[in-house]
Amino acid sequence: MNTQEKPMSGEEFVAELDAENQAALERIAQLSAAGEADESLTIDKLLRVALKNELEASEIAAIWMSATTELDVKLALARQAGDEAKHYRMIADRLDAMGVDSEGIDPRAGGYSPMFEYLRTLETTVARVAAGQFTREGIALVRNECFIDFCLLLGDAETADLYSRVIQPDERHHHELGRGLLARYAVTIEQQSQARLSARRVLEMAEEIQEMARLRAGVSRAPGC
Repeated sequence: MNTQEKPMSGEEFVAELDAENQAALERIAQLSAAGEADESLTIDKLLRVALKNELEASEIAAIWMSATTELDVKLALARQAGDEAKHYRMIADRLDAMGVDSEGIDPRAGGYSPMFEYLRTLETTVARVAAGQFTREGIALVRNECFIDFCLLLGDAETADLYSRVIQPDERHHHELGRGLLARYAVTIEQQSQARLSARRVLEMAEEIQEMARLRAGVSRAPGC
């Protein structure tokens, strides 16, 4: 926790948080691409994981939107909820084109993920923006790059194009929205502490969840949301 008497400016704080996040994001990227992918790891299997991620990302943005008072944050969350729902439909369509009946997939099976459950506990705007748009979307960017490389390795240019052309630009936009909102609203020592703690927890959980998925189910190279 930062113990200086005066808070940094919003811009200085975001720059510092971004630098802190980068080291963890590099580890997550390495974990995502670690080892040889199991032969049973197929693109359609990973796209099923993506459906759950996109649904949860859309839903948490909608939940936060209804409880947010700042108009610019509310509208940013509305944009994100819509984008994630759009991604869900596009991924479902891609699965259908691959011969997988997306209507037979219920990503809610098994309940919500630990990440969703954690995000739902956050109550302040700066904690939500730091954890969700700024950090979780940053994670999505590095994981999606690994997934795109995997798709190309397996010769699936269409799925790679979907992520490169549509999903990644949207996720980058969400991340940049989070950057601007944090600079605007994380301006006190307390707010900056809340933002830093929630960002760190999301990064820790992402590493833990990714490693458990790899060890238990052989899932790596999974996209983000």
